[in-house]
Amino acid sequence: MSGRRGPAIEVVSLRKTYGDVAAVADVSFSVARGEILGVLGHNGAGKTTTVECLQALRRPDGGTIRVAGVDPVAHPGRVRALVGSQLQSSSLPDRLRVGEALEFFASLRPGSRSPGELMREWGLSDLRRRAFGDLSGGQQQRLFVALALVNDPPVVVLDEMTTGLDPAARRVAWELVERVRDRGATVLLVTHFMDEAERLCDRLVVLSGGRVVATGSPGELVDRHAGEVEVTFSHRGELPGLAGTPGVTGVHRSGARVVVTGTGPLLARVAHHLVTVGIEPQDLAVHRPSLEDVYLALTGQGTP
Repeated sequence: MSGRRGPAIEVVSLRKTYGDVAAVADVSFSVARGEILGVLGHNGAGKTTTVECLQALRRPDGGTIRVAGVDPVAHPGRVRALVGSQLQSSSLPDRLRVGEALEFFASLRPGSRSPGELMREWGLSDLRRRAFGDLSGGQQQRLFVALALVNDPPVVVLDEMTTGLDPAARRVAWELVERVRDRGATVLLVTHFMDEAERLCDRLVVLSGGRVVATGSPGELVDRHAGEVEVTFSHRGELPGLAGTPGVTGVHRSGARVVVTGTGPLLARVAHHLVTVGIEPQDLAVHRPSLEDVYLALTGQGTP
């Protein structure tokens, strides 16, 4: 399959060990062009090692990787030219000015975009002479994104880009990620924030112990692994036939409060049944397990 027509990133049976420790034991996933793929996992799950291997920053011990059809082991220079990255440990000297940083990075890549153009695009023009150490967290993230895009790469890797940022700066960073994708780039986003994953990612890969334990969109993961859903409402009378409604596994009452447990589109099914039998409660509410609940269950962190 050619790089032009194939996925932007393809990882098959990736392995990477350090002595007796398997940082990545068996990881496979692909990223479609123009997609934002989120990589979730606790510390030590293998997230950073995986993205470092696909950027030709580490040499894997097994498996295959292709970035736009290019093998990072055989052609590390070509892959680095295809990928723009903001790594978890990204930093710059405190006294380096914004304009100087962009000019320096642009000088390293022939044919790079104009530093002035990047500053205008990412709202950095007024900060041209501002030292890195004097930037706010959100401003630093804007600069890192601009640096990652200096050579207009088709693939962008963002590793824990919002760690340590305040809520306002995190929102700014999210908007930056969406803008990167809107420009046509494919984004690999490593994060451990569930709200970030739900807001930004088309699909997720969940790692635990150096292996992939689940893949799918945020909604698909919740539907597939969340277990039972609860629908609650108030009603003191009889509830004919409710227990036999498709998807319902239990009906429990406590005074006027009714709790219906089950699976699938439970709220729609319960509401339809109640209206059919002439009951129209005004307080129907649904509680579904969250993506965080699913993540904790998948990675074994939700058990004592």
